Amino acid sequence: MGSNLGDRAGHLERAVAELRLGGVGVKRVSSIHETEPVGFRAQPWFLNTVVEAETALFPIQLLDRIQAIEIRMGRRRLLHQGPRTIDIDILLYGNFRIQAGRLIVPHPRMAERRFVLEPLAELAPELRHPVSHLTIRELLATTPDRSTVRRLSKSPNQQITESPNRP
Repeated sequence: MGSNLGDRAGHLERAVAELRLGGVGVKRVSSIHETEPVGFRAQPWFLNTVVEAETALFPIQLLDRIQAIEIRMGRRRLLHQGPRTIDIDILLYGNFRIQAGRLIVPHPRMAERRFVLEPLAELAPELRHPVSHLTIRELLATTPDRSTVRRLSKSPNQQITESPNRP
């Protein structure tokens, strides 16, 4: 998940709480990483984290729950890859491969995004991608993405002090 508008750390914290309230058992949360925008670059830097969770929800039900959380938290999809209060993606769903119209799992661009791989490698470096069968550590080492990713906290419970957004 990521945020680059307003209280970025607060948005991530609230999103984790909303997941818990929405029938998602949050098991672990990575450190928070500050990352430069990828794609549309003329926007504030992001804070990103990865959540390991378990749920009885089917994948589309989980997607609906996540999108409802995004809407409640003020997410507006005005510009493709544009600024957002919160963005929550389903990266993996066990070892399943899902292609159901509006949901593709594993996330089709996760191996190309350092801002995803850095926090994911912190939680599960030896986890194997269900399609490429590479570990997350291997995906991170070979990703073409060279964008800046900077760890801000060593544990999910450590308080993050907001610094001014980078240009």
